[in-house]
Amino acid sequence: MLASASNTQVAEEDKLRADLYDYLSVALSNPPTKELIKKTTELKGDESDLGTGFKSLSRVASSQNEKSVTSEFNALFIGVGRGELLPYASFYLTGFLNEKPLALLRNDMASLQIERSANVYEPEDNIASLLEMMAGMITGRFGEPASLSQQRDFFNRHIGPWAGHFFSDLEGAKNSVFYAPIGAIGRAFIEIEQEAFRMMAT
Repeated sequence: MLASASNTQVAEEDKLRADLYDYLSVALSNPPTKELIKKTTELKGDESDLGTGFKSLSRVASSQNEKSVTSEFNALFIGVGRGELLPYASFYLTGFLNEKPLALLRNDMASLQIERSANVYEPEDNIASLLEMMAGMITGRFGEPASLSQQRDFFNRHIGPWAGHFFSDLEGAKNSVFYAPIGAIGRAFIEIEQEAFRMMAT
């Protein structure tokens, strides 16, 4: 996605949200690099579902290397013909790729002035792209930071209805080792965001 800088200050808790959206996006867009795996081993957590996921991921990452994680990524998302999982909103919501959820997303991207990068060939409703968009909306990567109501509307339309299901599938996928705790973290984070946005509406 194309980015443009904003001078608007972002609250610390929103920076932390954006950081997690970004981390999940990077981990799901390409096989993690050696540097990312090393940083992942340094993650700390508490006794919450999210914190437990961080501790588990740190422990698993310490036993992995770039080659093993790349092999796992390929089995999960690429495979021969297709990977074990298809991480697209259209597929999870309709059972087919490139369906109405993608068209709706493209309309919202246009209204938010989010453009697809020239070197990205995946459909925009890929989970990694959607998480990157959320991070960018929070921090102002695509202009001014989006308001909480704009974030809520985007999340509720394009992420909330299916991402929790995807992350649960990732957590339980037969090829998941490094990605199993990423699935647990993603699932817990989506639940936290859903509850926060739900409370906004009451």
